[in-house]
Amino acid sequence: MIYPDVEIQRCVIHQIRYSMTYVNSEDSKLFMTDLKAIYQAKNLEQAEENLSKLDLKWSEKYPISVRSWKNNWDELSSYFVYSHHLRRIIYTTNTIESYNRQLRKVTKNRSVFPTVTSLEKLLYLATKNIEEKWNMPIHNW
Repeated sequence: MIYPDVEIQRCVIHQIRYSMTYVNSEDSKLFMTDLKAIYQAKNLEQAEENLSKLDLKWSEKYPISVRSWKNNWDELSSYFVYSHHLRRIIYTTNTIESYNRQLRKVTKNRSVFPTVTSLEKLLYLATKNIEEKWNMPIHNW
């Protein structure tokens, strides 16, 4: 393994979206309230306790949704070692996905690059342009 100490954090937003696809609309608000209690918990112990409550309350009616949280818990909960302010930034991968989408947009029209350096230069310039658009400050940072 190249990075043996790496911590993997799955996107909580994507996990929520996946879970909610199996929940009936009449239960969605209650189910979502129980999910918020998990990913917005103050610490890992409280989050695990809330996950157990979710399991007891909903696993019979929505087994796929609950099982998904339980099966992916190690990668969904790794952000609890960080402070609350950092967790608000890293619980989603939307920023990374947006950046990757913008890089793909720049490279998709060019199927061949003469050298690796030419690709690196293009990605560098694209990153400089993308950085200029990053003007939204992080709330309460």
